[in-house]
This record gives sequence, structure tokens and C-alpha cells, in this order.
Amino acid sequence: MLDESGRPVADALVLSHPEQLERLRAVCPEAAPTGVLAGDPCWDRMLAARPYRERYRRALGVGRAQRLVVLNSTWNPESLFGDDILPSLLPRLTSELPVDEYRLAAVLHPNIWHGHGPGQIRAWLDRARRAGLTLVDPLHGWRQALLAADAVIGDHGSVTYYAAALGTPVLLGAAPLACLAPEAPVHAFVRTAPRLDPGLPLRPQLAQLIAAHSPLPDPAAFTSSVPGESATRLRRLFYDMIGIPEPDAPALLEPLPLPPFEPAAHTVPLQVLTKLLGSGEVSVVRYAGPHPGPDGTGETHMAVHEDTRDQSQLSLADVVFRQGTADDPRFGSLALWTTEVLARHPQCALAAYITGPGTCTVRTSDDTLLHLRAEPGADADPAACASALHAWLASGKSLHEVVTQGLTVHTGGAVHRVRVVRG
Repeated sequence: MLDESGRPVADALVLSHPEQLERLRAVCPEAAPTGVLAGDPCWDRMLAARPYRERYRRALGVGRAQRLVVLNSTWNPESLFGDDILPSLLPRLTSELPVDEYRLAAVLHPNIWHGHGPGQIRAWLDRARRAGLTLVDPLHGWRQALLAADAVIGDHGSVTYYAAALGTPVLLGAAPLACLAPEAPVHAFVRTAPRLDPGLPLRPQLAQLIAAHSPLPDPAAFTSSVPGESATRLRRLFYDMIGIPEPDAPALLEPLPLPPFEPAAHTVPLQVLTKLLGSGEVSVVRYAGPHPGPDGTGETHMAVHEDTRDQSQLSLADVVFRQGTADDPRFGSLALWTTEVLARHPQCALAAYITGPGTCTVRTSDDTLLHLRAEPGADADPAACASALHAWLASGKSLHEVVTQGLTVHTGGAVHRVRVVRG
């Protein structure tokens, strides 16, 4: 903070809270006169974007009944990523959390990307990405992901602290204290926040975290003492420093952009647990990885995306599915694609071509072409609906019943009514 002559290097040090000025005065009193309380523009942009939370969730393909879990790591040998906690945690998260109940996204510090290279990061996390994990843009998308999150698994970095300031439940997977100033608010947060126990099942820990959560007051209070004022204060500082008058127009921050639509992509084989509940009613629970079988009152089958990297699994799949537009010339037609899939994979009982939210065309092994259409406004995954239909038919139940009365699919904590129409 000081040059060789003992003078402050900077003309102004922008601070977001008076407690930072007190710590600056304690560690370097010569630099204290340069401290300027100007708030936090990053925080102000998030506060302004809070009303758009549902849009950010839809951009990530989060269903109304789903929980979005954001994994966050800072750049540090003792961080969630640096301690290799995250790479070992991801296979368990993707296999222990039902894909229709939980959505996973990861926010990694930009230095992780630049230190190892984007190709290496994607290679390390490849299996998790194929199981539905989304890697969030570390510069332009992380704020929106935090606003959309139902829970954050993080460490001592600033993004995790921002999550706590927003009132989001936080579980610390790494919590080093030695690198933090004991007087800093983040030290108190890391010292007292709930800890992830990697030795215990993960799903109950997340459920307990969310159910018992009570927002902590300190993170929001210490993030900025002047919320909403950073643009005004910073512009005033900058114009004062260069010695010219400010513009008459108000100082405004750029709003957070709406991210591109990026739903989960499950191209690993899905283990599907089903249970018949009543007339035309089927419960569906899907896992993107090995999972204990049903409790004896249900059945299990495998659903595999046609573009899976595990091509050998297609010969074992009960349901083969893919997404696309109904008029994609590469597949000829919906009828042609479903026919080709069943001819190519004789053991497959049902082929499903997903054409949009809540809609798909399926062909059964007895060559019956059907169209599934979820009720308007439903956010059911058509692949889950296709698995429900397969479970119904595989149990020996009547196709006529669901064509006449419809199919009711219980999945991800939601109930979806689905029309079954003969093609």
C-alpha cells in the first residue's frame, strides 16, 4: 500500500463498509486517508436483479419443484477445488441426487479456468457435465446463478459470502481460517457456517440445510453499508479525481443480462426407479449414476440418450431418447427416427423423440406410435414421461387406459398430467 518513500501507492482505496476502513487504519494507518466508502457495484447489481430470479432459474432449466445447488470454489490450494474436494464430490452428487429434484451448476474462480486452461477444466469435470452439471460463465453468469440458487456448497471465497448475503443457504465444503484476517467478517462467517460432512449421505445434508435455514444478518450488513449507492459514489469519486464536473444525468449500473437458455443435458445412462401408484399413475425417480435399487415395490429400468458417450449402453437400454425439432431433416421424421432406433436396438422397449417442453413422440416395441403432451404450463421432462409410460406398459397394464384417461406422472416433487395420443 506504500511506496519506498512511505507514501500511499493509490490515490483512493474504494471500500464497501466502515469496518474495512477500521482494519485499514489498524494495519496501515498511513493509507487510511485514501479510504473512500463507495459501496459495492457488484452487490448493487445483484440487489437490482433480485426480481428476475425466476427468469434466471428458467434460463438454467430449473423446474418449479426443483432445487438448484450451486457449487462454488475460489482460487486457493485450500479451496473447494484446490483441495480436490469438488472433483471427488461431483460423482456422489450426480448419483445421489435425483435429476428431477435437483439441478447442479458450478461457479469456478476465473483463475482456476486460466490457471489450468478451459480444456483441462472441462476434461476433469466431463463426467459430471454429462450427468447434468452446468459450468457457469465465471465472468458474466455467476451472479445470476447465485440469485437462482436454492443452496450453495462453497468455501471461504467472496462468491460464497455473496450467497450468504443474499440469504441463500450455504454449506461449506472447505473452510480454511488461517488465510483470513481474524477481524474480518468473512472469518466469522467461515467459523460459524454449516459444514458439509463428506462421510455422510449428501441428500439429507442438503435437505436439512434448506429446511433449517435462517438467513444470517452479518453477510448482508457487511457486504455494503450503502447498498444501492455505489454508482453515484464511484462516479463522484472518479470525476473529483480527474477534476471535471459530473454529468447531470444520474449514475446508473448496467443491469445483469439474462443468460442464454442452458438446461441440464443428461447424456450418461439414467437409472430409472418407477412405481405404479394407481390407475394411470406412475412415480418416476431418475439418477445419473449407480444407485441402490427400489424398495421391492417398484421396478428399475435404464434410459439412455442416443448421443451418449457410453455407446455400449444403448444395447442395454429399455428407453432410448433424444431431443430435437420435429422437422429436423437429419432424422427424416419422428416416425422414421423411432422406427430406426427400435430396429437398431432390438432389446429397446420404447424410443422417445423429445420435440419441446412437455412433448415427445414415442414408438413402442410393438410398433405403436404415440404422442405425449403434458398439460399446458407443466415443466415435466418428456423423457421422464416416456419412462413412466414404459413402466406402465412393461407391467402389463393397458395402453387403452392411458390413451383414454391420460397418464399421471409423479416426479421431482411435482405431479404432471400427460395426454397420450395415438399417432
